[in-house]
Amino acid sequence: MDVVIESTKSFEKDLGELGKEEKATAIKTINDCVSLFPTQKTAVYHKLRRLPLPSDINGYESSLFTLRVSDKLRIILTIDEDPIFDRVIFTLFRLFKRADLGKAYKGVAESLYQELLHHNRETAQIS
Repeated sequence: MDVVIESTKSFEKDLGELGKEEKATAIKTINDCVSLFPTQKTAVYHKLRRLPLPSDINGYESSLFTLRVSDKLRIILTIDEDPIFDRVIFTLFRLFKRADLGKAYKGVAESLYQELLHHNRETAQIS
């Protein structure tokens, strides 16, 4: 199984703003999860916390998770398992201070779920 790590510009910017030690801790945390995934997938998912979807998207389950880097830092990411190509893609969206979860999540959720949110609003207006 191949494991691919992708990161957004926002994540790269967040990582670049960290000090040397925090940056090293974040990279180690990511690498630890990635290396464990092929053999200990359940253990990796136990380290993650699923983020809820915005309330106006009914019937869907969020694919966004947070990963704890330290007491202060968290990462918003997705893990996409692709059995056809026998690979897993970790997509890193944001790296943020724990207190900024709401702000970081809102931006990521709006960009990812914009089409679903828009569709649900149109359906509600037609009904």
